[in-house]
Amino acid sequence: MDQLQMFGLPPEKQGPVRPAEVPAELAQLAARLRPNLRLGTSSWSFPGWEGIVYDRRVSNARLAKEGLAAYAAHPLFRTVGVDRAFYAPVPAETFAAYAAAVPADFRFLVKVLSEVVSPLRAPERGGGDNPRFLDPELCKRAVIEPFSALGEKAGPLLFQFPPFDVRLLGGPRAFAERLHAFLWALPKGLLYAVELRSEAALSFDYAAALADLGVVHCLNVHPTMPAPSEQAARLAETYREAPAVVVRWMLHAGLRYEAAKERYEPFDRLVDPDPGSRADLGRLLSREGRPTYVVINNKAEGSSPLSAIELARALT
Repeated sequence: MDQLQMFGLPPEKQGPVRPAEVPAELAQLAARLRPNLRLGTSSWSFPGWEGIVYDRRVSNARLAKEGLAAYAAHPLFRTVGVDRAFYAPVPAETFAAYAAAVPADFRFLVKVLSEVVSPLRAPERGGGDNPRFLDPELCKRAVIEPFSALGEKAGPLLFQFPPFDVRLLGGPRAFAERLHAFLWALPKGLLYAVELRSEAALSFDYAAALADLGVVHCLNVHPTMPAPSEQAARLAETYREAPAVVVRWMLHAGLRYEAAKERYEPFDRLVDPDPGSRADLGRLLSREGRPTYVVINNKAEGSSPLSAIELARALT
């Protein structure tokens, strides 16, 4: 039975998922952004985006399969995150289908498998040290090889480290050295980005490791990290000389993901506007000319497409 019918909602209309009508003001806003600035959301399969992104309410499952083309038709959304790659490998055939569904100038930000970036195994897998942590061979086989099916539509490949006590890995310097050795062993020519959720790992040695390999630090808005402008300031030349800017606006201060999900569903309005983070990102991005990717989560303010629209207004 269709998910909507299970909850007593009317059955879905047949026919392809189509984009919502875009107001002229938003089309003009998109045209005023610099061409190498790409705004987007961390996924695309949310029924609550009816009238914002999609022409009607469609189930999550159907949007996951059919909604990408309609999402990419919105003039403001020229990138999207592939969060599902964090939880399980995504086949090359799926990436190829994604690439075929979007315009030539669209780019995907893909998260690396959690098994590669998590120092500890999940409790359901027995806990303890993760023997595949920063395993370059696993990363190449399970992540990079299928990722290549995106072709020219491949954007950043994101290594999002969960919050962890950096002392478990011998301290900030030992973590940076291990990260450097791992990144050095990966294929060259891709845009790699690293996102931290542990402030102690944001060290001089970490900055040096990224700079040596031309890897980008992903600026994030997350309760465990300082503001993006402070992250950029601490990284100094490493940030200023990176080949691109990658930003992820993830989670509102004072909330956990599950609490934010419960508070913000169905993600159709800005429940907790965060003008401070928007202004901080606006100041950083307005001075930029490098290729820039900004991916926003629903749990940042309540609705990631509406957050992207407000950020675009702040930038123009």
